[in-house]
Amino acid sequence: MRAIRARLARLYGVPQAPPHGRPLDELMLTVLSQSTNDGNRDLAFARLRERFGSWAAVRDAPLAEVEEAIRPGGISRMKSRRIQEILRSIGDPPDLGWLCRAPVDEARAYLLSLPGVGRKTAACVLLFACGARDVPVDTHVARVGGRLGLLSSGVPFERLHEQMLALTPPGAELELHLNLLRHGRRTCVARVPRCQECALARLCPSRRPAVSRRTRT
Repeated sequence: MRAIRARLARLYGVPQAPPHGRPLDELMLTVLSQSTNDGNRDLAFARLRERFGSWAAVRDAPLAEVEEAIRPGGISRMKSRRIQEILRSIGDPPDLGWLCRAPVDEARAYLLSLPGVGRKTAACVLLFACGARDVPVDTHVARVGGRLGLLSSGVPFERLHEQMLALTPPGAELELHLNLLRHGRRTCVARVPRCQECALARLCPSRRPAVSRRTRT
């Protein structure tokens, strides 16, 4: 892990993103991020805030209006229902600021009790909003970690989060999450990984052998 972390840092740098302290915003943003790209997610979030102004107004709005506002983010019917279910579960007014002052295990357990909130979503809220010790494992991190032999294959994402957290040095949670994600998007892609240009190839038990080329005469 030390060697992997060092090579990724040389390749992508050490990301800096101080916790922003708005866990409810992060929770809504993470719900909107499902099955879409970052640009569409951010557009859906901006439209939601611009149209309604507060999370209480989003909670109380007609479902069709919420769905229309977040349409650029995709699967808007499912996401609009999920957003309102979560907001109705939180209390009045909707606020999660206390999560950043609570013990990590307590905050995580509360998030997991909310409708449709899974381990990755909870980890995103805790890490990006609160700077807590947690590491989100999305499909990119799981794929890269699995190919490197860091994470088990064929196990639930809940277990992958525990494995990743155990491997991550304290203070490196954000760095490893973002750099593994970047590597999964740019080089260690799903279908045909670019092993011949991978900075981690010598550390990877899953690397593909170089393809030999015959010279025509």
